[in-house]
Amino acid sequence: MVGLSQKAPAVLEAISALKGKVSQITLQYPERRNALSSAMVSALQGCVSQLHEMVKEGQCRGVLLRSTVEGTFCAGADLKERASHQPADIIRFGDSVRGLIDSMARLPVPVVAAINGAALGGGAELSLGADFRAVSGRASMGFPETGLGIIPGVGGTQRTLRLIGPPRTKLLLFTGRRLTGEEAVDWGLADILSDDPEEAALEILEQSLQKAPLALAAAKAAVDDGFEVPFSKGMAFERAYYAQLFNTEDRIEALQAFAEKRPPKFQGR
Repeated sequence: MVGLSQKAPAVLEAISALKGKVSQITLQYPERRNALSSAMVSALQGCVSQLHEMVKEGQCRGVLLRSTVEGTFCAGADLKERASHQPADIIRFGDSVRGLIDSMARLPVPVVAAINGAALGGGAELSLGADFRAVSGRASMGFPETGLGIIPGVGGTQRTLRLIGPPRTKLLLFTGRRLTGEEAVDWGLADILSDDPEEAALEILEQSLQKAPLALAAAKAAVDDGFEVPFSKGMAFERAYYAQLFNTEDRIEALQAFAEKRPPKFQGR
């Protein structure tokens, strides 16, 4: 038994409809509304660690992050569990959650979160570790932490700031306002509004499967690394990642496919 459930709070599996090249992490902990308990975080760490290995071996080229709990993506911290923790324990646990989200964000493949319910506090922060967020009209996103005497502590202030800017970030933090799915897209906290966010997420991932894996990894690295540095250094990153692709088999294959008027067959080499 894991926590209150007889099944793991989060599981990793391949999506057969996409030739097994896309994997999905499913949050499935209804007793705690997918809260970030110790059991949930441990399960997610295992999933993300396995994904890094699968990507290295060419077994995974995209990731869907989803929930099967009705009305909930992730409710944030497990406050019942946290009540028994000492401040030092909470800080250490926060470090592990931050490391989990950072590790997911560093996966060199597209990661898309499908949100069809509440993504609050740590749940919103978890979703911000994805490259994109597809939301439905039933989704909500927000940071209630200041009402609990704290602030978002696993990337919420910084990732939100970089997406929507200081004033709107402060508004969410100061008021605890929950954005609807439509508002989240309008504000830039989410990217796609759909009646079926999983289908919308899978459409993105399916399109990415038609592209060269090494080029996708380089594009993601160039954007993520370049965002944190001055423009001139970002341009240097772009040049370096661009140059790394010239001797790849996939680049040669793309040129040959273009000449032969056929779709390229990329191998990630």
